[in-house]
Amino acid sequence: IIGCLFFTFGFITWVNAILIPYFKIACELNNFQSYLVAFAFYISYLVISMPAAYLLRLTGFKKGMMAGFWIMALGAFIFIGAALYRAYGGFLLGLFAIGAGLAILQTAANPYITVLGPRERAAQRISIMGVCNKAAGILAPLLFAAVILRPSDSVLFRSLSTMGEAERNAALDNLIRRVIWPYAVVGTVLFILGCLVRYSSLPEINTEQE
Repeated sequence: IIGCLFFTFGFITWVNAILIPYFKIACELNNFQSYLVAFAFYISYLVISMPAAYLLRLTGFKKGMMAGFWIMALGAFIFIGAALYRAYGGFLLGLFAIGAGLAILQTAANPYITVLGPRERAAQRISIMGVCNKAAGILAPLLFAAVILRPSDSVLFRSLSTMGEAERNAALDNLIRRVIWPYAVVGTVLFILGCLVRYSSLPEINTEQE
């Protein structure tokens, strides 16, 4: 179960590698705006890390991880509304929510690596979780590129500058709306994973005694 969690962390994180150049074209961003895509995601770790610890202490680890998955699912569903209106601010909000959910999940998942098994082999388990994480980092860009990008996109990107405003806006609207179905699927899967981890066989961790 923890291996699946670390695979999910890697998959969601490495999708950003595609989103930065994709949003730059589809939302007509400058370089500064395009790198706010990564900033909106990673700044959530700084903002949410301490609240995540308090949340886990209040609700327990399993309920806290469920909340993390559901916050990530909310972020994915925010993408759908943002794509419908090509709303750059909506995408940043969705990325922040996804990062916030990940911050909660990682705060909860890392202690399990040590607790679930002999302590002297904790480093070995950490290495295995790293493999799960990096395997997702390989698959995520390939899978999302296959789903979102088209062989004819290079021609489309070159011709955008020659289009009239109405034609360019229509082309960019169609381009950004390709993320709707992938993120609808991602959001649904994350919501279901939250339910599954809540009722999984993972033990609760008593941080006051263990």
